[in-house]
Amino acid sequence: VQLVESGGGLVQAGGSLRLSCAASRLNFGRYDMGWYRQGPGKQRELVAAIGGGITNYTDSVKGRFTISRDNAKFTLYLQMNLLKPEDTAVYYCHAERLVFGVPVNYWGQGTQVTVSS
Repeated sequence: VQLVESGGGLVQAGGSLRLSCAASRLNFGRYDMGWYRQGPGKQRELVAAIGGGITNYTDSVKGRFTISRDNAKFTLYLQMNLLKPEDTAVYYCHAERLVFGVPVNYWGQGTQVTVSS
């Protein structure tokens, strides 16, 4: 299984970025997907998740970020608007499902997002 993120980079505050996560060798449609981030000196946190037609966001990104998925393309997206310096972090793609009641998780390698003030 591979999850490969792309789309990170350097952007000024107020700008936008769109992250993508391409999945391979994964029954993509069966997995709940999410974006996590880890800022400098911080713990990894869940940013947004999508599964079963439901989306969830951490409070700090509500109204600015949108998570979506294209199951036909095995791809997860995160549209990030009105970026703030505090959004600076490595963003990770995550896949999870229960297999016979046991959680199975996969992570991407991460993509750096840097927001300058």
